[in-house]
Amino acid sequence: MPLNIPVASRPESPTNIPNNHAGNRLIAAMPEQAIALLEPDLRQVSLRQGSVCYGAGDPINQVYFPQTGMISLLVTTGDGKIVETSSVGREGAVGLQCGNGPCRSFTRAIVQIGGNFWVISAPRFEATASRSAELRELIFTYTETLWAEAQQNAACNAIHDGSSRLCRWLLQCADRTGSEQMLLTQEFLAEMLGVRRTTVTLLAQELQKRGILRYSRGRIIILDRAALEGCACECYEVIRKLSTVASPQPRPIGRKYFQD
Repeated sequence: MPLNIPVASRPESPTNIPNNHAGNRLIAAMPEQAIALLEPDLRQVSLRQGSVCYGAGDPINQVYFPQTGMISLLVTTGDGKIVETSSVGREGAVGLQCGNGPCRSFTRAIVQIGGNFWVISAPRFEATASRSAELRELIFTYTETLWAEAQQNAACNAIHDGSSRLCRWLLQCADRTGSEQMLLTQEFLAEMLGVRRTTVTLLAQELQKRGILRYSRGRIIILDRAALEGCACECYEVIRKLSTVASPQPRPIGRKYFQD
């Protein structure tokens, strides 16, 4: 099933950076010294759904810190099929590993849900990381956590049914964007879940019939979050604890940041 996504090689609509970094918890968890070094080079941008941050094998030239949007990391097979290995929202960042030196992306990173993002060039981020041992520890721990999530997603895709995976995925989107409303087409959902579009239609209709969500013209609204959690597979709770996206306050740096 091919993935037809428009390419946006550069972020759009840069705006001036405000005096705080509310919206991304990974930045908020950084040591003050690192934030002070990063701040002059951070830019806030608005990206549309489908914008490509970088393709598989591309050099990582920027680090993206989502505020209200979400980025998916995808693996594409030779016949055009795709698998989402993980997603990143306001709890984390994409491209963080470049803080340890120049590197390439193993996956295709696309904007899953449009919104606002902090961005910084890879060379500037690497320069800051070289001056902060605490920031390097945070990079290592976050990257390790993202790998753990990818492994959990692999198990989920292999074992759990489409309905529970859809519920898990919608909950993650809500957590990572901070909104119970999402603009997602049935085709896009089918590609992310690796199922047919007709399957997504039937699953969404059943959830709507039960009053759990409302779906119309590509807009999904979660109406009953508790019921949606009850329908999701166990992977939602496992991944939530890994990323701590449900925590309203930033945690201390290092491993403590990722503990619930």
